[in-house]
Amino acid sequence: MKSRAPSILSGDLVLTGSIVSEGEVQLDGTVDGDIRAGSLIIGEEAVVTGEVYAETVVIRGKVSGSVRARQVQLAATARIEGDIVHAALSVESGAFFDGHCRHSTDPLAEKSAPSAPSASSAPATSSAPKMDNRPPAANKPASVEQPPLAANKSSL
Repeated sequence: MKSRAPSILSGDLVLTGSIVSEGEVQLDGTVDGDIRAGSLIIGEEAVVTGEVYAETVVIRGKVSGSVRARQVQLAATARIEGDIVHAALSVESGAFFDGHCRHSTDPLAEKSAPSAPSASSAPATSSAPKMDNRPPAANKPASVEQPPLAANKSSL
């Protein structure tokens, strides 16, 4: 197999759209879209808004979206706001992760989650304003509404 040089996206780059590569990608800029790569390194100043899908991913910057990879490494400077599906996960002290984490023996072979929930979430989105505009019931106990679980937000 022929060795290829990594694709380097510098810090001054702002990209709107998806990135697809079978090789190694080093991102130091901003991407508003999905990234699929064999190996991905997200630098400290990098910002990704979208799904990350790779064999291996090292995250040092910010990701707002789901991460799906066989090996995931969150550096101390990482900030993740989304779910992670992984076969192996390592987290350095100081990394911030807000989402759900799930182990999978083959995270890349599973169907992507966005297609199934989007069909079921459309009716919930349209009915949400009706629920928000309702006056609170007088006999409703105050303990029914609970704050989000602290386990969903963690600063490691």
